Amino acid sequence: MYLSGNGSQVNSTSLTKPPSGQLAGPDLSSTSRWFNGPSFLYEPEDRWPTQQAECTGTKEELRAQKTDIVNVHHTTGSTFISIEWDRFSQWNRLVHSIGYVFRYLHNRRCQARNVTGRQGYLEQIELAAAEKLVFRIIQNEFYSGEIAKLKQTNLPIERRRLNRSSPLAKLSPFIDEDGILRMESRITAAAFVSYDTKNPIILPREHYATQLIVLWYHKKYLHCNTNTVVNEIRQRFHVSRLKTLVRRVEKLCVYCRVHKASPNVPRMSPLPAARLRAFCKPFSFVGLDYFGPMQVRVGRSTVKRWVALFTCLTIRAVHLEVVHSLTTTSCKMAMRRFIGRRGSPVEVYSDNGTNFLGAKNDLIEECKAINDELATTFTNAATKWYFNPPSAPHMGGAWERLVRSVKTAFYAMTTSRTPNEETFSTVIVEAESVVNSRPLTFIFLENDTQEALTPNHFLLMSSSGIGQPHMKFLQPGMALRDDWNHNRHLVDIFWHRWVKEYLPTIARRTKWFEETKPLEPGTLVVIIDESIRNGWVRGRVVGVTKGADGRVRRATVQTSKGLVTRPVAKLAVLDIGKTSGDHLSYERGDVVATLAAPLLKQENPTNVSGDDSYRAGDDDIVTCD
Repeated sequence: MYLSGNGSQVNSTSLTKPPSGQLAGPDLSSTSRWFNGPSFLYEPEDRWPTQQAECTGTKEELRAQKTDIVNVHHTTGSTFISIEWDRFSQWNRLVHSIGYVFRYLHNRRCQARNVTGRQGYLEQIELAAAEKLVFRIIQNEFYSGEIAKLKQTNLPIERRRLNRSSPLAKLSPFIDEDGILRMESRITAAAFVSYDTKNPIILPREHYATQLIVLWYHKKYLHCNTNTVVNEIRQRFHVSRLKTLVRRVEKLCVYCRVHKASPNVPRMSPLPAARLRAFCKPFSFVGLDYFGPMQVRVGRSTVKRWVALFTCLTIRAVHLEVVHSLTTTSCKMAMRRFIGRRGSPVEVYSDNGTNFLGAKNDLIEECKAINDELATTFTNAATKWYFNPPSAPHMGGAWERLVRSVKTAFYAMTTSRTPNEETFSTVIVEAESVVNSRPLTFIFLENDTQEALTPNHFLLMSSSGIGQPHMKFLQPGMALRDDWNHNRHLVDIFWHRWVKEYLPTIARRTKWFEETKPLEPGTLVVIIDESIRNGWVRGRVVGVTKGADGRVRRATVQTSKGLVTRPVAKLAVLDIGKTSGDHLSYERGDVVATLAAPLLKQENPTNVSGDDSYRAGDDDIVTCD
């Protein structure tokens, strides 16, 4: 197809054919239009032909081009601006980027007129214009049909009514002088509120920029509660289901994740074997803890005293020893006094205190020493000492709960006057007796003759320590034999009652019922420490330890100061890494948020193993979590 001299189209079939039957070629003479151009070019422009040649599409593959932040595509009669929303992680950056585009265009126009353009920071008028443009783009992407119908001013009002299926049908929308879609409210007559409050801007909840606005308000009001952010946003915008959107942004805010992180504690573990060892000698399995200091008067001065609490993990009896200091030597002497009156324990459990660690190390050294008599006095070859992980009071709930009971009994028997050394020791023994006489099971009201089972039944054969007089026999051998059998029979009765009455009360879990995702090496965590404010240590898990039930109970964490071992209940996972799917993480600059964009498509050998970890039961309630 060719163009004739006057600009009209000439089909190739109109050319004359030579005798060979082939099409005639173009005229290449000096007067041809191939050299001189079409004849209409020599005429005035108003006489040029108006017919345009048809443009056929090309099948050639287009080369990919690098796009800028803002692309402006010019079409006939309108200008459409496309913004790459996912390039922005903050609302301020988005508005300022558009504002600098406006400044550039303004300065180019000023340069063409030899006028000085704007310099320095963006002005308020530029930021306002950028915001209005962003609002119009957002609304055109979601409500283009509604906007087109509202702009048909040539139609009567009843024909400009939106369909009932439209999400804006019940909002009475209108377009203001800036081309922004607003909701016409019923408070337009209020003179004390702003125009934005009277007629809020309509924004789609699903749009990415709307989430940036919510994040901006969330950060502006210092990550406060949801209702405050919702109230402030409603002063200017109308967003459907706004509270749901604000809560979703709060959950994805990295700052809130770090500062409001809470640990995912696994299901409460079964009780260890030491808590369930029936028909054994009391204080065979012992838990050790300290409490204090207490003020004691010595002469004219006042000194500090601590109390070492030994508790039988099976019958829940307590043994109290006054300790003069927190040194390892004082702990060793308290342990000697305990063994001298209660016998050598089979297993000893305690927290990870430095004095306990020193006593344990000295115990190992003395057991290996040549002086077997001294080692036997201190402990026996079968004694083992286990330590709970640091900062894990819930694993020692069996003795932590009894510390409070002893304190309650102690303060009930003392006055405001500081006791002397003798009075203090006497009151401590009295408190021990009171705690050991507490019921382990429910009191039976139906039977007045039967009393509730107490720890003193296993220690003193009665709750108060006053036993019934035995029968007198004529033959001494028979009397001794019957006394022995009588005592064995009483102990068996108490143990059978312990199995039937006490064990069922500690069988039920009181918290931590659900299964949680176990910690894995490489997980970023925050070490929770209630004694530190705004300074929780962060680290990475390098090893985990499982309990007898197969669940992770403690972990070794690599921090900036070295390796530490903590229970899972004191580790909060930081889920702030990049995710896949419908979530995008932004880590540039001072970004502290992860926004959902659905439209943009060495184990420590001194520590107790996991199967010996304690969990608070019915009578092991602690308030550490």
